[in-house]
Amino acid sequence: MRSRAEAIMDVRIIKKYPNRRLYDTEISSYVTLEDVRHLIIEGESFEVRDSRSGKDLTRAVLLQIIAEHEDIGQPIFSTKLLTTVIRFYGDSLQGVIGGYLERSTQAFSDQQQQLRSHLGNLVGQSPWGLLNQITERNLDLLKGLQQGLINGLGVGEKARPDSKAAGKSRTLRRPSERQ
Repeated sequence: MRSRAEAIMDVRIIKKYPNRRLYDTEISSYVTLEDVRHLIIEGESFEVRDSRSGKDLTRAVLLQIIAEHEDIGQPIFSTKLLTTVIRFYGDSLQGVIGGYLERSTQAFSDQQQQLRSHLGNLVGQSPWGLLNQITERNLDLLKGLQQGLINGLGVGEKARPDSKAAGKSRTLRRPSERQ
């Protein structure tokens, strides 16, 4: 098991300068908020620190990333949800809501991962393969249905002994052929 000091040393440090630029100390280069978002997606541990004071600015940068992405496409946070969260500030439950939201999103994430895993097992390597299997199965069902209809109508075959017209040939004729 790693010590706390070792775990802290593994954290990537990004410095935020007064001009709002972000500097990734691991790669010795300036980065954008989008670059930081990709670090999050990749599961990279990092902290954003003020370049002068060393103050932890990670939460502020994360909120900034969320705010930018809420304007793109389908937002995650509805106005109702945001106003509800704001109402918890200063409330006696303020300390509880954060833990509740963390556990809820972790449970949702776990369920999503399980669903993806199950779907991955169903689909296999290619979604096209699954679509081909479904199409082939549907075609087989359609052929079976058509054959059942043909057999049920008695097209081209003798009537069954239990039918009223036992012994008579039952074939479909065009209206012009009927007498």
